[in-house]
Amino acid sequence: MKKKNWAFVVTVLLVTLALTGCRSKKVKGGDYVLRVGIQSDLCLAPLHIAIEKGFFEAEGLKFEAIKIESAVAAEAIAGNQIDAGFGLLAKFIQPLENGLPLKFTSGIHTGCIKIVVPRDSGAQSLSDLRGKNVGVPGLMASPALIAKRALAAAGIGVTGDNLEVNFMAYSNADLYIALEKGAIDAVAGGDPGVSVAEREYNLKVLLDTASGELYKNEYCCLSFVTTNLAEKHPEIAAQFTRAVLKASEWVEKNPVEAAKIQIEKNYIAGDVDFNASLLASYSYKPSVQGGYDALKNTINEFKAIKLLNDETNTARLLETSFVFLDGVN
Repeated sequence: MKKKNWAFVVTVLLVTLALTGCRSKKVKGGDYVLRVGIQSDLCLAPLHIAIEKGFFEAEGLKFEAIKIESAVAAEAIAGNQIDAGFGLLAKFIQPLENGLPLKFTSGIHTGCIKIVVPRDSGAQSLSDLRGKNVGVPGLMASPALIAKRALAAAGIGVTGDNLEVNFMAYSNADLYIALEKGAIDAVAGGDPGVSVAEREYNLKVLLDTASGELYKNEYCCLSFVTTNLAEKHPEIAAQFTRAVLKASEWVEKNPVEAAKIQIEKNYIAGDVDFNASLLASYSYKPSVQGGYDALKNTINEFKAIKLLNDETNTARLLETSFVFLDGVN
């Protein structure tokens, strides 16, 4: 696997941020202001709630909320744009292998990803996708990576020397049009888009990571801090993680209120009741050990399906990519 040129990536990030702009919310005072990466994703409700409900302040944190795009989260870390955040685990594994200075700190929730097909397609399970075209929002995006894990588990070849399914990248706006027109046979997508499409296009779900046996107990999204923060300011890393864990538990108990806050404060768009139903379908019961176990499973399965280099030491990658912080449990 070819190593990424992080200098180039950082340059792209800076241009992206300049074009899209950064929205920030600052809490002034103190010696250290934690830069928290905020994305417009439904499942990131605990970060949004931690800001709006004062969980960061309750931990004594001074922070700045930096608006970034999900697609450039790894680049934001590499470019020293943010200190902490959380997001889908799968998309960070290869950057970690390539030296991304990040450490996960806890599992936050399950869910997020679905594989869907037209209801009249005849497909009854993932094994029926052998030889089919699967649309994804990006070949290295989390839905594609999770789809490869799931298809491999169903006995379908997903490696270069045994490829039994064809992944095709489309923009989010075009994915379901391509499915409707028959250009692709299935879509692996993330919420809320995939669940909106499921309803609007009358699609059948072959995999739902929130409820399917394969992944319903595995954390899809983990909290993280930069390696620099973990090593030089472990107490701040712990404060951040505790705040997010408490906010996650709040979302678990208050999905409707969480969805309402996300929309009213312009973190995301959508319908309160529909968004709340999705939040309620995830398990926002955070676990430090659960996050570590999810990372271990993902790394080992990525190695098995050749998404990692043959020479990569998976045990070492696991231990250098997760930190157990004092006072966080």
